[in-house]
Amino acid sequence: MNLTSFRTLGRSGLVVSPLALGTMTFGTPRWGSSDEVSEAVFNAYVDAGGNFIDTADVYAGGRSEELTGSYLHARGLRDKLVLATKFGFNPQPGNPNAGGNGRKNIHRALEGSLRRLKTDYLDLYWLHAWDAVTPAEEVLQTLGDLVRAGKIRYFGLSNVPAWYVAKVATLAQAHGVPGPVALQLEYSLVARRIESEYVPAARDLGLGLTPWSPLAAGFLAGKYERAATPNTASGEGRLSGPNPFGNMKFTDHNWRVLDALRLVAAELDRPLAQVALAWASAQPGISSLILGASRVGQLLDNLASLEVQLSPAQLRTLDEASLTDPFYDRMWALIKRPVFGGTEVQGWH
Repeated sequence: MNLTSFRTLGRSGLVVSPLALGTMTFGTPRWGSSDEVSEAVFNAYVDAGGNFIDTADVYAGGRSEELTGSYLHARGLRDKLVLATKFGFNPQPGNPNAGGNGRKNIHRALEGSLRRLKTDYLDLYWLHAWDAVTPAEEVLQTLGDLVRAGKIRYFGLSNVPAWYVAKVATLAQAHGVPGPVALQLEYSLVARRIESEYVPAARDLGLGLTPWSPLAAGFLAGKYERAATPNTASGEGRLSGPNPFGNMKFTDHNWRVLDALRLVAAELDRPLAQVALAWASAQPGISSLILGASRVGQLLDNLASLEVQLSPAQLRTLDEASLTDPFYDRMWALIKRPVFGGTEVQGWH
């Protein structure tokens, strides 16, 4: 498999690569890359056959979108690539209408993103984070109107509750209007909470899953070593110093997962990151993993994960090491047999 092993994004007609290029590192001073390196990363991804670019208006205060737009424009690639960005976070402290999921902010955010990206439409527009107050009906109508107006082709949901996903998708189906086609959530060997509710919902509702942070901000790449103090580590990367995760990744459970990952990687003679990405790609419902990179070499190494084939035994080793609550995660499978009197019943899909 490679970047041209295209697939549809969920139950839609939008065709994407199995790995997307995330641009959070573009224009980010501390752990990102320079403008020149960002352009080289972008070019390396596109030249390898990739077609799915994921950014956001909040990344580097809009600088990521500006850089992405300039790279697209310079190479005349706009119609060839699937361009996605996000709205929701507020760039104007003190102005509540400059953030959130309401109609006013969606229009404000979209116009800004289109300007920075040097385009007149988006292929995919993500609701970046649920604001907990805007009615789902307002969000659905606003985004549907933008589809009909030709400003966006599709839209998706990111960082929202599972019940909200089901509500928005069901409302769209019931009223015969454009609905979400994809779901973007954190997912990796050390972040599997989406499997109990989100993954079954996405598969049933036709939403393609595009996980962010499939390497857990570098933890699964082996960038960190366990320190003597509990819940701490040494190493250089995003988890060193101020970061959104704090020390949450440095738990006893996660170190055990990393040990299992090392065993499988040694069997395959592959880097840890490639094996972790191969595991995530092999999971049900996954359309495309979102990869960030601050160096061309890092990107190319991670793209090589598409060549990795995990055996059933290797998948089982990683699955068993990474389950956080085996009973809850497998509850429905365990209940199924007594429900059907001990017989095995397969569903239609």
